[in-house]
Amino acid sequence: MKAIKYIYKILVLVAVIGTGGFFWHHFTTNRTIDQLLKKNEELKTAITNLSQEDQIGYAKVLSQETREGHLFTKLLFVEADPEDFTKHILRKEYEIQGDVIHFDTLIVTFGSELVMDGTERAMYLWRRIYGEKQTPEQGFPIETEGEPSPRYTQLSEKLSIEDGNLFWDEIWQLSNNPKRLERLGIKAVYGNAVYRQLKPGLIYIFKVSGTGALYPEIIPDL
Repeated sequence: MKAIKYIYKILVLVAVIGTGGFFWHHFTTNRTIDQLLKKNEELKTAITNLSQEDQIGYAKVLSQETREGHLFTKLLFVEADPEDFTKHILRKEYEIQGDVIHFDTLIVTFGSELVMDGTERAMYLWRRIYGEKQTPEQGFPIETEGEPSPRYTQLSEKLSIEDGNLFWDEIWQLSNNPKRLERLGIKAVYGNAVYRQLKPGLIYIFKVSGTGALYPEIIPDL
């Protein structure tokens, strides 16, 4: 009988510890974006260190051909390193019907309250590419929504896995609700997808204006 009571006490103790551990884990990981932005000094430092970019990628036509009466454009899209435009952090090829291509980006700005030197900073996240025969929802993804952008690995390295997941999930949600985080000093300059008729022999360099608008600069492909 004593042995049974002893085993029962051990089982109860294990259950209590396990339940406590569950609630402690839930409490420590169930953070909010408010807490993260206000209390994580390394994140604030990383936001402050975001470089002021003007060139954020480029595209060029690899081939164009007509099949069964329809024109198809095969293109290369390159996302450049924010510190060195000659370095490529993402390269993808797409084939899209037609020659008028839309490039959709999410530009996220951080207000002065989140930046240590009081100067506004911005992040540039590529969303998708689609042709004039497609709806935006049918477009092809460039970066993966909800996941860390390859452009900002230094920022991601400042965060734990839990905090990183929280940060990027909240940032990408701005594409669906641009005003969601404005009260925290974060806003999305979104809805200004740019489109161009693409032709072989040209490079389309995507630049960002001082107001956050995206536009292509066209140069010959040497």
